[in-house]
Amino acid sequence: MNRTLELPVGETAVRELEVGDTLHVTGRVFTARDEAHWHMLEMHRCGRVLPFEPAHMALFHCGPVARASEGEWEIVAAGPTTSIRMELFEDSFLEAFRPRILIGKGGMGERTQAALERIGAVYVHYTGGAGALGARCIERVEGVHWLEELGMPEAVWIFRVRLFGPLLVTMDSRGGNLYERLDANIAENTRKILARIGA
Repeated sequence: MNRTLELPVGETAVRELEVGDTLHVTGRVFTARDEAHWHMLEMHRCGRVLPFEPAHMALFHCGPVARASEGEWEIVAAGPTTSIRMELFEDSFLEAFRPRILIGKGGMGERTQAALERIGAVYVHYTGGAGALGARCIERVEGVHWLEELGMPEAVWIFRVRLFGPLLVTMDSRGGNLYERLDANIAENTRKILARIGA
């Protein structure tokens, strides 16, 4: 099913999504890679208040390329980074901050899958190598946090996006996981090929 979602989106609406749905999202998205995850989780552990509200946005595993233009930021490219890098702490991040939509590439593991089911969130795949296309959907940069401490790709960027996508739901809140299905299909196809060639 093709859907267009306005952010923020609530748990009930997200739990209706399932593997295979395609989305375009409009609203606010924040980027976070490894260092931003650690930084935000440490702030949470110390009881410090974040300067933005992650639960009202989608989380994008992205290290954008940006340039200053006439006193404002222009995003040149905004493609996804490999999400499995965040598997070690994504479940804790989801529990702490409650973003309902995670955007990335390559899928995530069992810990993240379990957290998606607990809190009511989905992981959606955005095509790697399409950073320039993604940048076209960004209407403006609304903020950037910890740029000096973390550097451009690891800082948290707040984007206002319009019809960002297409995004494919590959892990849902019901236990659906496209990557597991693909792994099973690949294993079966490999078995058949090996049997056919006598290997």
